[in-house]
Amino acid sequence: MLISASRRTDIPAFYAPWLIQRLREGYCNVPHPCNERQVQQISLLPEEVEIIVFWTRHPRLLFPYLEEMKARGYRYYFQYTLLDYPSSLDRDNPPYKAKIAAFQELSNRLGSERVVWRYDPIVLSNATPATFHLEAFMRIAEELQGYTHRVVVSLLTPYKKIQGRMKALEQQGVSLYPPVTIDDPRLGDFLRSLSQIAQRRGLQITSCASEQDFSPFGIQPGKCIDDELIQRLFGIEVSHTKDPGQRKACGCVTSKDIGNYDSCLFGCQYCYATTSFTRARSNHARHDPHSPSLIG
Repeated sequence: MLISASRRTDIPAFYAPWLIQRLREGYCNVPHPCNERQVQQISLLPEEVEIIVFWTRHPRLLFPYLEEMKARGYRYYFQYTLLDYPSSLDRDNPPYKAKIAAFQELSNRLGSERVVWRYDPIVLSNATPATFHLEAFMRIAEELQGYTHRVVVSLLTPYKKIQGRMKALEQQGVSLYPPVTIDDPRLGDFLRSLSQIAQRRGLQITSCASEQDFSPFGIQPGKCIDDELIQRLFGIEVSHTKDPGQRKACGCVTSKDIGNYDSCLFGCQYCYATTSFTRARSNHARHDPHSPSLIG
């Protein structure tokens, strides 16, 4: 069984003590995303967990537990989102230098192949046009050279739950650019430039759940929960079945997610996993690190 921790919230950043307690006790309880009364108990016993994939923007709270997880027999790697957006988009994110330092330290501790850089989602707006992204991407790639070997990119998906926040941003002067298709030469030039920057820094660049084909520009479709990467890193065979619970264009293999929506405090305006920042703060206040459930 593969564990995703978590697409729904940042467990390393906000809930690391809960996670280690769940690993010590060997299970957790996870409510269904659409019906919190429907609760599933998920085994976290090391002999049943093949891999844990962590999704995070700032994992430093988890650092004190990395050696214990290793000693208990858990195998894991990180999907680490590292952007440098203005505060209008990333309201409560850690400072840029702190995120870089944490990424580098994590890579030094685990090895560069076990920390995957995510530059996503790419928000194209009057505050973050293509020129902004190319400069930021180049700068971060320079900082991370030698600390990772893969970068994942995606264009913002305008989910219904974020549209209200996007409209509110317009009152602050931040307006999203209209979506463009792959046959627009401006998008092709932008993607090709990202690919070239990545290649110069020794990075394999892949896309995440893109319904458009970026491969003509040097960006192949990727898998974030990746059976081939797991085999190479840890020498084990896991399920090769595409996760039916993810989007059609998602290449990830099947996993169990142990997070809760509306529980991250980073306040990213474009976040699909947070419908309400107020609800997220309220849920975080209900969190008990000794409970089998993340919230309540």
